[in-house]
Amino acid sequence: MSERVLSARELNRALLARQLLLKRSSLSVPRLLEQVGGIQAQYAPSSYVRLWTNLKRFAMADLDRLLEQRQVVQGTLMRSTIHLVSAADYWPIAEGIGPSRQEWWHRTFGKEFSREEIDRIAAELDAKLTGRVWPRKDLDEQMRSHSTTVWSGAWVALIRVPPSGTWQRRRADLFQRAAEWIGPSKADEQTGLELLLRRYLGGFGPARLADAANWAGVDVPKMKAAAERMTLRRFRDEEGRELVDLPRAPLPDASTPAPIRFLPTWDAMLLVHCRRAGILPEEYRPLVFSTKVPHSVGTILVDGAVAGSWRAEASGGKAVLRYTVFERISPAAERDLREEAAALVRFVEPGASAHEVTRAPFSPT
Repeated sequence: MSERVLSARELNRALLARQLLLKRSSLSVPRLLEQVGGIQAQYAPSSYVRLWTNLKRFAMADLDRLLEQRQVVQGTLMRSTIHLVSAADYWPIAEGIGPSRQEWWHRTFGKEFSREEIDRIAAELDAKLTGRVWPRKDLDEQMRSHSTTVWSGAWVALIRVPPSGTWQRRRADLFQRAAEWIGPSKADEQTGLELLLRRYLGGFGPARLADAANWAGVDVPKMKAAAERMTLRRFRDEEGRELVDLPRAPLPDASTPAPIRFLPTWDAMLLVHCRRAGILPEEYRPLVFSTKVPHSVGTILVDGAVAGSWRAEASGGKAVLRYTVFERISPAAERDLREEAAALVRFVEPGASAHEVTRAPFSPT
């Protein structure tokens, strides 16, 4: 029996459903993070905006409290970038990607350090870091003569600890050993890779195994080996490529309405591993990611695809959210967009005495 072929529109709706963008959720924050595969968080406000977009009720203090209670954590994980994940997911993810990151490091810097030397350096550093929270400048001093890749997670697992990496204090400048912040690891690479694949398919599937490997930052053969140990269903995309998925994961009808949604900078759905779902039309990719704006821009989804950008700023007690649309949208969509924008600007600038939403002209250059 041949596999069912999923259209790009069906893949789009599946992705939106699994990323909780078809309707807001009542999940707890840790469970939501497990559902969506974590939130890319090197720009700290992105986590707050994404959680506001996903949840029926969310306040900035909610995430601050969970970080302080160590129920959710921020660490250098998928693709060697900072992600916000549940505390339960941290170690399996770290162990699943750790050997791949170490292998990459050895391929890149192998002529400078032997494996034995780097293991010795890592062990010494791990011992030195025990017992305190470390400001980034002190870590840099510790590693002045060595690559910071060692301490940033490939060998020594560190958590970005509050108040660092919060809305009020956005710099990633306070760290502690993960084993001290949330306890020692009980995971290994094999169980970690299986969790990574479950999280990817649960949050982004159906997908090719190459997409899951790209998202995680591991080699495709490792992801294939994890898939062989799991029970998965299989589909094909319109180009005939095999897609895998978790049993019973949602597959909404292609005609399912998709509401207006605002996404933060660096949202993982906009990266190349999700191209199959058409979230970011290729003609708009240079408008979202460019050398002029390396951190990307906040984006607006209309009917399940990026159709504009946004930014909010405050001055003199007045907060303004300015948005731009890249294409003609219907009057009804514009009304919904402005309603969502009005709620968002109040969320990101709660202390302002006045809030405003304004449309800026689109300039493609």
